[in-house]
Amino acid sequence: RHSPKPAPAARPRAGTARKVVVIATSTGGPRALAELLPRLPARLGEGTLIVQHMPAGFTKSLAERLDRASQLTVREAAGGEALDPTVALLAPGGSHLRLAAGGFVSLSQEAAIGGLRPRADLTIADAARRFRERLLLVVLTGMGKDGLEGAQEVRRQGGRILVEDESTCTVYGMPRAIVEAQLADVVRPLDRLPEAIVAEAGR
Repeated sequence: RHSPKPAPAARPRAGTARKVVVIATSTGGPRALAELLPRLPARLGEGTLIVQHMPAGFTKSLAERLDRASQLTVREAAGGEALDPTVALLAPGGSHLRLAAGGFVSLSQEAAIGGLRPRADLTIADAARRFRERLLLVVLTGMGKDGLEGAQEVRRQGGRILVEDESTCTVYGMPRAIVEAQLADVVRPLDRLPEAIVAEAGR
């Protein structure tokens, strides 16, 4: 079976460097990640960070489930890791996922923002300021608008933004906020996001 060709908007521009990928999601995210991550290659861009809204104690088992199904290594972040093209680090429930000096991952117990810890906006903004045009933000299904402030920083720094289309979202909240703010570069249903991510991020 021939896989569909990526739409023109998803093709990498000439000379584009490999990108760091940040994936943000909330309600419906575990199901979306379970469909998306197994379809990504064993090496993706310069490394991947995932923020899924979940309470403490639930993200380790999610990471283990995703890891078993995926070519990428999926791990709950412990802090101190360097980004690695073969690894996707999942923010632990109950901690914000930040980027420290040198690009190393750090965990923060700063107060919840809007009731959320982890808060995707913090991770995205850190990554946008560090990686600038080498950042690819992917926003999947979720309630609310976490990710919008981060996306504004991605736009200021010259990065790229992909969002899940309303047709496949469990809750069209987080992607809607970005689309309505006219910040999305590419909008795709979930089944077409893997090829778009690979085209943008490199492998």
